[in-house]
Amino acid sequence: MRNRRTATSARTGTLARTGLAAALLLTVGACGGGGFSGGGDDGKGGEGDGDRTVRVLVNITPNLTKKFWNDLVAPFEKAHPGVDVKIEAPTGKGVADTLQQQLAAGDAPDVVETLLPDKTLAPQMLDLTDEAWTKNTPLVKEASLDGRVHAVGVGEQAQSLVFYNKDAFTKAGIRELPENLDEFTAAMGRLKKAGYLPLQTSGDFATGLQLLQFTDPALAGRHPDWYGKVNSGDLTVGSSMRPYLNLYKSWIDRGYIDKNALGVKYADGETNFLTGKSAMYVMGSWFTAAEAAAKKDFEVGVFAAPVEKGQSYPGPQGATLAAPYMILKNTGSKELARDLVEFLVTDKKAVTAQLKQDGNFRSGAERALSPLEQDVQNILDDAPDKVAQGEGYGDDTLPKGFNTAWNTEVQGLYAGRSPEDVAKAVDRWVKDHS
Repeated sequence: MRNRRTATSARTGTLARTGLAAALLLTVGACGGGGFSGGGDDGKGGEGDGDRTVRVLVNITPNLTKKFWNDLVAPFEKAHPGVDVKIEAPTGKGVADTLQQQLAAGDAPDVVETLLPDKTLAPQMLDLTDEAWTKNTPLVKEASLDGRVHAVGVGEQAQSLVFYNKDAFTKAGIRELPENLDEFTAAMGRLKKAGYLPLQTSGDFATGLQLLQFTDPALAGRHPDWYGKVNSGDLTVGSSMRPYLNLYKSWIDRGYIDKNALGVKYADGETNFLTGKSAMYVMGSWFTAAEAAAKKDFEVGVFAAPVEKGQSYPGPQGATLAAPYMILKNTGSKELARDLVEFLVTDKKAVTAQLKQDGNFRSGAERALSPLEQDVQNILDDAPDKVAQGEGYGDDTLPKGFNTAWNTEVQGLYAGRSPEDVAKAVDRWVKDHS
């Protein structure tokens, strides 16, 4: 057990590696071309004379605008005269849907951002295992599939975080941050007595996600090879999550969580916390961007999600690869696409720009961090392991659609279903989809 933190202190530590979290699984058709028109498959096609185009399919959000992406690749284009990096926004529901359509039509891009490979998609992506420049990119080993590297990323996102209202903790007389589940439950009781909704949640996708995020450290401490045991049949998801479902239901019954939370939109739940209506909020590290933009009259702190009593704290941290890139195997511009992806994940200015733009983290990266962001970086650095959650990715995966099914079942707790019934329903779903 490490020295305990006060409710206003930050943690420092050493960088740890292993595990990771969250992935998109998709079914795709036959891989088509893309890249240079008339280019061959020897890695040099189309890279001779005249204009050269590299198509990059990216995620577009309020932060990640098309202008941002174009500005990001401008230095690469300047360093490679005649090269045009063409940024493409999704035309379907998102990057995954768009790529599937493009692959089926034989019109795939050269590079795709946001997605990670599964066993169907990986064979259609360029194998980067032997590329030396990939070795020190974030979570590259954990994101590999069967020991092969097909995706490299810019940074990582912490998942198992508890953001808290420091004024609320002071008013409730909480002087030490809770490190185990018993202490966390006791802190919620004190916060309720102090007039706060102890834990903010909401409907939409957030209900089940938050429970996964919160329980990652404790679950990994109890079952270090959780995905392997589930996939081998030695363990079931429902039975292993049953203790946490029981605990969560007890919080609902005690009023530590709003019994009507399913009627709260994700954005409204975030606002409720940032306006001081609730004392704690479980969310990934991207929340730091919303916190920085919010006008509030209290200071927000953060601590790693608690573990079970008797487990070492901090526990393994749920972590997601941020801004992953893959190169289509059948591109006619392998060398140029490799150069572009290498630039995007290793060039200091390019990396810093991407980290800053979307609230991501990377140990050793030179970017100015707010005090809250620095605390998140410290939590990532101090974690003994990095673990997957939910559907997972790399070699740690559950059937496609698990996150949605899990969310539906967890929301049943608010409608009177028992933790036992929820656990059984989850196990039936996993069995039916494995």
